[in-house]
Amino acid sequence: MNRKNFISSSIIASAAAFFGAKIVVGENPLESKESVNTNPIKAIQGKHEELIILNPKPWNAETPPHLLDDKITPADRLFVRNNGIIPKNIDVNNWTLTIEGESTKTKKTYTLKELKSKFKHYSYQLTLECGGNGRKEFSPPAKGNQWDLGAVGCPKWTGVRLKDVLNDAGMKSDAVYIGYYGKDTHLTGDLEKVVISRGVPIKKALEDEALIAWAINGEDLPVMNGYPLRLVFGGWPASTSGKWLSKIVVRNKIHDGPKMGGYSYRIPKYPVAPGTKVPVEDMKIIEEMPVKSLITYPKTGALIKGTKIFEVRGHAWAGDLSIKDVSVSLDFGVTWKKCKLSEAVNKNAWQHFNIKVFLPQKGYYEIWAKAIDSNGEMQPMVVPNWNPKGYLNNACHRIAVKRI
Repeated sequence: MNRKNFISSSIIASAAAFFGAKIVVGENPLESKESVNTNPIKAIQGKHEELIILNPKPWNAETPPHLLDDKITPADRLFVRNNGIIPKNIDVNNWTLTIEGESTKTKKTYTLKELKSKFKHYSYQLTLECGGNGRKEFSPPAKGNQWDLGAVGCPKWTGVRLKDVLNDAGMKSDAVYIGYYGKDTHLTGDLEKVVISRGVPIKKALEDEALIAWAINGEDLPVMNGYPLRLVFGGWPASTSGKWLSKIVVRNKIHDGPKMGGYSYRIPKYPVAPGTKVPVEDMKIIEEMPVKSLITYPKTGALIKGTKIFEVRGHAWAGDLSIKDVSVSLDFGVTWKKCKLSEAVNKNAWQHFNIKVFLPQKGYYEIWAKAIDSNGEMQPMVVPNWNPKGYLNNACHRIAVKRI
């Protein structure tokens, strides 16, 4: 692994900043003085102006790490990952959800009002992360939006438990999978063509934290994130959490909707050399997301004035597992110091870490973060196994700062 692949793009950008380009100037606390969004397209309505727009059709936008410092992700800072065109003329008063499929006893349809009145409401903080988060670090480049690090968030979602609705509709004993269908439309304009229809095994669907949600942080879902109704499966690729939800099918086999097969949200069954052409039959479905951490303060590129000691903080998460330990290094991984780590507020919520670090002298420093999950799995120092679509990059996060 060469140095190019070892150092994240954020570090390269930060190092360049120290030698003549625009930089982040800060006192204590460190604060950004300029927007990071240089995309000529104006900001997305309802979203923070500094979200970085990767694609306007379909809309895809990520959140710079320093904007994810809140323990509960604000709705306007939650990333956007769409596959098709957002439905037009949403009529919330006539919105319905249908439950059907081979493993349902009867087809049943609920209005949004019925869902809210018939079933008990639950709220959970659930981590959603795009399966391709970190894709831009793979070499050779992998196909797809070149996400950096900001396709992740952990808002507080409110809705009803999926299992309560499935049990009310009636499931057969042979149920093994669920799949979803939304009302977003295909980029081609073909209204009959399904954009994306993914799902999860029935075991995941029946967890307490699996929600049919209509709210984020006590307010209606943003239109970009699935208003008025969506699924939320924390800890798994966000593509399993269908937006603009209109139908759920209960299957007696692995769901076979669009983007469940081929190379979509799949990785090789065995390690492959970078650039390898992998036969489609040798690909497997991604389920849990791997252990990962994100430094949210300070912002990479910060100049530190007048102090040797300052706080580093961030979040860590690990699919369906919990985080056991987070450590940081200021000497390129030679030594590590353990951070203070909070407990998760519920399953599938990220955990927060913080630590006071000491910069002994003026100069350039990199701060690395490394998380270990409850099974002992640790983030790799470098970009992990290459795969054709650039999924599951959970390499240690690294930021650059300079004491002046």
